[in-house]
Amino acid sequence: MSNLPSHIAIIMDGNGRWAQIQGKNRTFGHEKGSEVVRTITTYCAKNPEVKQLTLYAFSTENWKRPKIEVEFLMKLLERYLKSELTTYLDNNIRFKTIGDLSTFSNSLQNVIGHVVEATSHCTGLIQNLALNYGGRDEIIRAANALNTANVAITHQSLSSALDSTDDVDLLIRTGGDHRISNFMLWQSAYAELFFTDTLWPEFGIEELEKILLKFKKIERRFGGVN
Repeated sequence: MSNLPSHIAIIMDGNGRWAQIQGKNRTFGHEKGSEVVRTITTYCAKNPEVKQLTLYAFSTENWKRPKIEVEFLMKLLERYLKSELTTYLDNNIRFKTIGDLSTFSNSLQNVIGHVVEATSHCTGLIQNLALNYGGRDEIIRAANALNTANVAITHQSLSSALDSTDDVDLLIRTGGDHRISNFMLWQSAYAELFFTDTLWPEFGIEELEKILLKFKKIERRFGGVN
């Protein structure tokens, strides 16, 4: 039997649909979803076997959403990071991001940079927020960087040039859809995939623990034979 996953990645889907079911605006779902982020992150931080938690917060395709929703998400992200700094520090969590931050406002970039720096000494769980992130975009940016540096593209060099250099062990998607939506394409080559109908605002520790128990029973062979 395998141990618990060292690197968990989650596609947090269903905020908007959950809010609509409640008769609320989609933004209400995003507010609730941010609370679940805190719950799941602090739970993982208490488990020393889990080294990284990567959360798909805003994709390169999410810019296609209504302008008012995108603007709300940007403000929510800035407010969330400011309020969560204490949570990170209290739980020895190091905050990092993956994705292209250059399109964000200077204000948001400054807040992100501040939280990254303020938690850089933390030695516990690493929480990666995927912001303006897309797996294809990540691979293209890495390949272009290697080309500019005149470095041959190999498995090792490309992997080291990516935003996230660590393979994903367990990838979870909430919200009912059975696809990975351009998330961690390279890193998830041998990830165990779990899909749940539960919308993200209703996803909790109990369901995560059930998934982890199933993960522990999986024989991971990585193309070989045990």
